[in-house]
Parts: sequence; C-alpha cells; structure tokens
Amino acid sequence: MSDSEPVKAGINPPVFFPSVILIGALVVFGAFFPDAANSVFSGMQSWLIKTFGWLYLGAVGVYLIFCIMLAVSRYGQFRLGPDHSEPDFSYISWFAMLFSAGMGIGLMFYGVAEPVLHYANPPQGGGETAEAARESMRITFFHWGMHAWAIYAVVGLCLAYFSFRRNLPLRLSSALYPLIGKRIYGPIGNAVDILAVFGTLFGVATSLGFGAQQVNSGLNFLFDVPEGLTSQIVLISIITALATTSVVLGLDGGIRRVSELNLWLAAALLLFVIVMGPTLFIFESLTQNIGNYMSSIVDMTFNSYVYTGDEGTDGFMSGWTLFYWAWWISWSPFVGMFVARVSRGRTIREFVMGVLLVPVGATFLWLTAFGDGALNMIMNEGAGNLLGAVNENTSTALFVFLEQFPFTWVTSILGTLLVITFFVTSSDSGSLVIDILTAKDGNEPPVWQRIFWAVLEGLVAIVLLAAGGIGALQAASLASALPITVLLLVMAFCLYKSLSVEAVKQDSMRHMMNTPSNVAGFGGSTWQNRLQTLVTSPQRKQVDTFLGDVVKPAMDAVAKQFEDSGMSTKISVEDDRCYLDVDHGAEIDFVYGVRARRFTAPSFYMGAFGRSEEKNKTREHYRAEVFLREGGQQYNVVGYSEEQLIGDILDQYEKHLHFLYLMR
Repeated sequence: MSDSEPVKAGINPPVFFPSVILIGALVVFGAFFPDAANSVFSGMQSWLIKTFGWLYLGAVGVYLIFCIMLAVSRYGQFRLGPDHSEPDFSYISWFAMLFSAGMGIGLMFYGVAEPVLHYANPPQGGGETAEAARESMRITFFHWGMHAWAIYAVVGLCLAYFSFRRNLPLRLSSALYPLIGKRIYGPIGNAVDILAVFGTLFGVATSLGFGAQQVNSGLNFLFDVPEGLTSQIVLISIITALATTSVVLGLDGGIRRVSELNLWLAAALLLFVIVMGPTLFIFESLTQNIGNYMSSIVDMTFNSYVYTGDEGTDGFMSGWTLFYWAWWISWSPFVGMFVARVSRGRTIREFVMGVLLVPVGATFLWLTAFGDGALNMIMNEGAGNLLGAVNENTSTALFVFLEQFPFTWVTSILGTLLVITFFVTSSDSGSLVIDILTAKDGNEPPVWQRIFWAVLEGLVAIVLLAAGGIGALQAASLASALPITVLLLVMAFCLYKSLSVEAVKQDSMRHMMNTPSNVAGFGGSTWQNRLQTLVTSPQRKQVDTFLGDVVKPAMDAVAKQFEDSGMSTKISVEDDRCYLDVDHGAEIDFVYGVRARRFTAPSFYMGAFGRSEEKNKTREHYRAEVFLREGGQQYNVVGYSEEQLIGDILDQYEKHLHFLYLMR
C-alpha cells in the first residue's frame, strides 16, 4: 500500500458490539411489545423531567457561559490543530455543513408551528393577543438560539482540540485524557463512546421521525398520499437509502455537496417568503425579536417555572424547553463530532464566533420570516385556518403556511425537497459519526459499517414511531441526554485544564527565548557563507539530503545521550520529515521534528534576478522547518551543521523542561 492511500479502519469490538446489543435490545422491545414500550418511555420521561429538569437548565446555561469565556480569553487564539494548520473548508462550505447537520429538519418542522402554538397557548397569560405573539417569538428564539449551538460548540471544541492538536482519536473519550490519561483506551473510554453512539443514534432517530411526518404531510398536500405509519415507514426506508448512498461517498463527495444544496434551497425558499410576504413587518419584527431575546436571556436560561407548579409531562417546560435541551444534548455527540471534523485549522475564537453567531443569525431570520409571517397572517389577514391547521397537525404547518402565497404547488415541492435533503444530511452525518466512534483508529471506516449504521438509524426511527409515535422518540432523547449532560460538564473542565497547561507552556516559551549561540557561520565557515545560505532557495532534493545527512545523525547523537542517561527515545523518519520523541513517563513527552515544507520561491533569492518574472512565479523552494508537539515553529534550519542542530534541539528541550517546572 502506498503512503497516499487511506488507512482502512476495522471495527472496534469493545464499542461496536455492546452498542449493537444495547440498541438491538431496545429495538426488539419496541417492536414486539409496543404498548409496554410506550408505557416505559412515557414513565421514564415523566420521572426525568421531575427529577433532573433543573440539571438540564443549569448545564445548558453553563455551556453557553463557558464558550463565551473561551472566545474572549487568551485561549481563543489557540488553533484547533497544529499552529501552522489552515482550515480544510471554505466559510461557505463550513457554514452550510454546520446549518444542515445542526437543526435543519427541526426548523422545517417547527419554523411555523412553534410560534403559532405559543401564540395560541403561551406558558403564562392569555393567548391570541399581541403580547402572546411577542412572547411566542421570544420563546422560539430562546429554544433555537445560542444555547442550542453552545451545546454543540462544547463537544466540537473538545473533540477538535484533543484530536487535531493533541493527536488523540476523534472520540468523546479522548476529551477525558487530562483526567484519566491512557485509560481512555480502556473500559472507561469505551463506555463513554458507547454512550455517544446511543445518544447519537436516538437523537438522529428523533429527527428522522419528525422528517418522515413532515414529508408525509407534504406529499399528502401535493399528491394525496395517505398520512399514517405505513407511509412514514416507506418514506424512512427510501430516504435512508439516499442517506446511505451519500455516506458511502464520504464527507467531501457526498455530505458536503448535499449540505451546500440544502443551503441554496433554504435560501431560495426564505427569499421567496420575505419578498412575497410582509417584508417590512418581517425585518421590523426581526429587530424587536433579537432585542427581546437578548434582554431576557439570563432570566429565560434559568427559569424553571417552579412557582407556577409546571412540573408534569404535559406542562410547558417538559413539552418544550426541556425536550429541546434534551434533544440538542442527545444530538451533541453527533453534531459536535461532525462540527469538529469540518473545523480543523480554525482558532477557538473563530470556532466559537462562527458556531454561535452565524447559524444562529440565519436561524433567527428563518424563524422571523416563517413564524412572524404566519402570525401576521393570523392577526392581520384573517388566516384563521392556519391557526386551526397547526393545532390539529403540527407537521402540516409549513404547507398550510405556503398555501397562503402564490405558486403554492411550486413552493410546497421546494419545501418537501428541502425536508428530504435535510433528512438525508442528518442521517448520513450521524452515520459517519457513529462509524468513527465504533471503528479502530484509521482514516476511513469500512464501507459496510457506514451502510450498517445508516440502515440501523432508519430501523430505530421506524420502531420508535410504531411503538409510540413522536412521544416515544422524545422520551428516548430525554433518556439518552441525562448521562451526556454530566459528561459534557466533565469534558468542558478537561478542555479548560488542558488549555491552562498549554498557556503555561506558551509563557515558558516566551520567557525562555534562547537563540542558538553557536549559529554564527554554517559548517564552521564565515558569516558571509551564512548569509548566502539564508538567501539561497534550496530544492526538495537538497532538503532531503539535509534531513538524511544532518538532521538524522544529530537526532541519533542526542537520542544516544538520552539513552545513556536511562531515558527512552524514539526516532521516526518519514518521507518529508524526521522527528525525535523523548519519553518522560507520566510527564508530557518532548517532541522535536524537522520537516520539508514547499513554498513559492521569493523574488530575492540567489539566481532569481536573471530569470523572467513568470518563471520566478512558478519556481518552488523548500524549507526545513522545526515543529514541536504543539505544531510548526515556522523557522528554517537548512544550512545548520550537525552540532548547530544539536544545539537547537537542546535549546528547545531546555524550554520544555522549564515548562514542566512551571507546571509543578
């Protein structure tokens, strides 16, 4: 196998098989004992709300505060990857995948329905008033705003940081490394990953249930396809097949393209509603909605309605806020890992600002256009049928709303297609995440495993719908969210602890800025020869020769001295790099490497002045840059003698020891 071929990853038995057995047992229980399953799920939901509702509220508030603190602190400058890394995707592709994987189906299902339902039945006060309309949008913004994305951001930050910057597997268990160390590869880590698989699968299944109901409603509106469980099972089967095809194509070949299609379809439908609807009213409402949301965010974050006695499963908190928080939390391993996977190379500050503000801004515009648009129709245009239709069947809300516009048939087809594409991205993104969680370390999980999880997601959604409809899906989300809620708090603490350690190391590097005193002239020659080396543009062959003739012998000499002192070392040589690893046992290891990096040759290098400008633009040169455990240091050592390179290794090692000293 060549170095360029992806490494195939087999299954990880301690995670794969327990996950399959646990999920399979619940599926069999729901399939063969639907009444008992519905009773168990409902009872579980009631108990969880009464006992742990306060925990969901408090934890989600902590997640948001934690993310904002990281973004505005000095930790925001740290990159999710080595210091020299760059983002893998453009902003457009990044935002498209964030939005599609995060809550696309939910916005299609609740964008019209939730504001109308709160308008008719607000948690406090009378319904169908101007105050009820204002309150309905404030509550809807709260449920779909920064809190939801803060949950995803915590998971995404932890996974991206520990995987891309600390070179640990892209799994939830890796975030616990500061607490349990290498035991993340044992039973504790496996249990965490099994929990993540469970939460991801049932979170996606909830989304698939909503999507199936809404697609069924759209097809009934357009083509009189009967609504019911049979139709929804067929729809889940068809769309799961589409999602399986997408996930087989991979992240760049399938998921990214479907996500970008989602973005353009959603933008087209949103633009149509804004232009053809009450345009001025929508933008005026958007301004007021954001103001109401921001002015009451603290009160809403921690308001449990405890003094109103709203504790039952039929109450506002259990039916709305706590369900949403549980839904987002159960989704967080899936969305967080997916967000981490597509965010490599971004800084923590960039990540938090992008994840919290950009999708939330688009979400608020969507909710205002569809939600306030619907409220305006009901209050000012006499569309009483819309209020009645939403109360009767939530899944038809979008299509009854679009019926008030011209080109109803076209926009309804567009809406149905958008639900389907969101459906597909939710399923294939979830399958990709579970593949990673249940596979051994490798660049690419096996195709059969991707297909297996995509099919199983659809099967779970079908069984839970048959067992108790959306109520069973809600209960499953609440159940899986409870342990994940506590886990995310622990992960946030671990991330903060690791960032604190890195900040100390950064300080130690800043205060120990030694320069190699023996780098005066190269190879014992004069400063004139050194200057010539600095302005010369070496080619790849020269850098490769330097790695073999100078870097490797220098590292061998240093490693031998370490070995003589009783320390364990390892030297690794790859195609374009050579690095030395000194084992410090329980302490952080020292890593020093040199790698070849390609650049366009600068215009001032020796020999460039006699060439044409066009040839200079295409000419390449290489640098032998130093990289440490934290990433590239962006300085070049080409031309160093063996002794001088040894001096640089020792200088960096001295800084590492100073960092370990400061950590005590």
